[in-house]
Amino acid sequence: MLTSKTPDGVLQQIWAHLLVHHALRELMVRTAATRGLNANRISFTETLRSARRSVTLTPGSFSP
Repeated sequence: MLTSKTPDGVLQQIWAHLLVHHALRELMVRTAATRGLNANRISFTETLRSARRSVTLTPGSFSP
């Protein structure tokens, strides 16, 4: 959900969502390569949950 009230704010939020999506996909690709798997076999939802846990449990450990 976009919460910004201005066009510039909406644009900034869209870019933020796209950057987070790209970062998670990159994490999935690297994880798959490390484990010798196809990146399509790794769950986006589980990757997102793992990143959220990482950020909330150990603040500062997930660098953007």
